[in-house]
Amino acid sequence: MQPAKALETIGKNLQAQYERWQPRAKYKMHLDPTMEDVKKLCISCRRTAKNERVLFHYNGHGVPRPTVNGEIWVFNSRYTQYIPLSMYELQTWLGTPCIYVLDCSAAGLIINNFKAMMEQRQQQLALQQQQAAAAGLLGSGGGVSLPDPMREIIVLGACGGNELLPQNPDLPADVFTACLTTPIKVALRWFCSRSLLRHDGISKELIDRIPGRQTDRKTPLGELNWIFTAITDTIAWNSLPRALFQKLFRQDLLVASLFRNFLLAERIMAASNCSPVSYPRLPPTHQHPMWQAWDLAAEMCLLQLPALLADPNAEFNPSKFFEQQLTAFELWLEHGSADKKPPEQLPIVLQVGALTLCLRGGTVAPDGGPLVCSSYLALCSLVYSQMCEHLYVS
Repeated sequence: MQPAKALETIGKNLQAQYERWQPRAKYKMHLDPTMEDVKKLCISCRRTAKNERVLFHYNGHGVPRPTVNGEIWVFNSRYTQYIPLSMYELQTWLGTPCIYVLDCSAAGLIINNFKAMMEQRQQQLALQQQQAAAAGLLGSGGGVSLPDPMREIIVLGACGGNELLPQNPDLPADVFTACLTTPIKVALRWFCSRSLLRHDGISKELIDRIPGRQTDRKTPLGELNWIFTAITDTIAWNSLPRALFQKLFRQDLLVASLFRNFLLAERIMAASNCSPVSYPRLPPTHQHPMWQAWDLAAEMCLLQLPALLADPNAEFNPSKFFEQQLTAFELWLEHGSADKKPPEQLPIVLQVGALTLCLRGGTVAPDGGPLVCSSYLALCSLVYSQMCEHLYVS
């Protein structure tokens, strides 16, 4: 394939992946842009989006690594050489709120310098406010705190500042982007490449043909998507501070989807000694025990895949995942207390709407009535407060 044709194919495939994932969003693509192209694109996107969030995806494969100052590379106006583009200029054009996806080597350099740049801007704003207050240009409200300029900016990077993108023949070349936009198929490919299933005829071609739709929970693909959402939500809920979880996983559907898939990218790329980075920074989650539940669900689905593809009328046996998690929650109800930490499975319980389980937990009182009552009251309070966090359209 000719380089120009390959570039166009890569761009179209990336846009198609985003469109399947977020079909209502508007997308604009620029291949090998000049600095002026990037400026026009950013200003146009901000004008169209108004106060909505803009996503900026940078595919840095095949171009030089970011500079030590965290600059990315674009073409000059004559397409004769690459020139650096500072994140300061990019952010000035793009405005807020926004989210950056940086699929390139040494992406951590960009995030570190971007954060330093915004902190410097914050200091400049504070100094300007002090000078205005001293000059009597501010009224009685002159002492109000300045807004955090990074509050509406989110950055996802493929690897740390001293790392290169991984190269694995079993995974797509743009594995970070693939994790963010096609998480289920990438997760299945990666799992299969590390399990004995690869010797049982489960190939990449079969995985790409997995039947169903992501929105139909009664199909293999839909059920896996449902389980994946529940597991990544649970990992985040158990690993992140509450305020950060609320911001990243409950306020914006685009951000929530990207960060759920980012957890997968961290797990897959950690196996290649590569550490995806983000702002806000997340704690490591690639060794969380809930990933074992995902591996089991993936294995049970893949074992059925050859028969399902060979016979369209073959019956799909659904996973026992949610049933097992509800059983674990029942055990917490039976042995819990007011002082016990919240159950790990709570996001899953709320996702499947199993509030009848809570009622049953409150009415069953065998011998230790006071303990059961105490557990139930604590659970009611917990469920009520957490429902406010978890009620959203998935």
